[in-house]
Amino acid sequence: MEPIKLQKYFSDCGVMSRRAAEEEIKKGLVRVNGEVAELGQRILPGTDKVEYKGKRVLPLEDERVYILLNKPRGYVTTLSDEKGRKTVTELIGDIGTRVYPVGRLDMDSDGLLLLTNDGALTNRLTHPRHEIPKIYHVTVSGSVSGTTLASLSSPMVIDGYEILPVKTRILAASDTSTTLEMTLYEGRNRQIRKMCEAHKLKITRLCRVALGDIALGSLQTGKWRHLTPEEVDYLKGNANK
Repeated sequence: MEPIKLQKYFSDCGVMSRRAAEEEIKKGLVRVNGEVAELGQRILPGTDKVEYKGKRVLPLEDERVYILLNKPRGYVTTLSDEKGRKTVTELIGDIGTRVYPVGRLDMDSDGLLLLTNDGALTNRLTHPRHEIPKIYHVTVSGSVSGTTLASLSSPMVIDGYEILPVKTRILAASDTSTTLEMTLYEGRNRQIRKMCEAHKLKITRLCRVALGDIALGSLQTGKWRHLTPEEVDYLKGNANK
């Protein structure tokens, strides 16, 4: 077996994406054969001893598992939380194997969240250039003008970065609130909240309803289901091949 980059090993083991592993290596949280690892270091799987936060990282032997969860508000998308907040793992304890969230959905948001032990798929879906859109329904207080709607759909700068245009349309409107559908092709930290804040829109609910062709459908809040083989192929880019 040929040596591989340490961050790829983490991805292959289903622990985290390559990008996430790079950050953990930079923080000095990874050791190889007892020594603090360096970014870009290569290891020989099955020979070198890799540890993360003091725990051994072993090759993934379980069957690949792909879960779609309808996350409620008030849960954080981490496996554990030092602040004692509720985590999504409390909702999927009956899966029977360890899975990891694909990306994040902040505590005050709800809706579609994928979890898997397939590190390669996680890396694909969290890459900035992935082509599968994330679709959100965003309810804000009051009305949204045509000018604001056009501005939300145009390129804008968030935290010093020019984001890709976000397709935005009005789904429903009343005297007191407006529900927008926003389609993102990249997901920067709290992007929608920062976009709305920049336009002085107060969000009352933010729900991710779909990931490309994969939708929440009738799945109840707090419940989960396995992805179908067709849905997995779609996420891997194997559909129609």
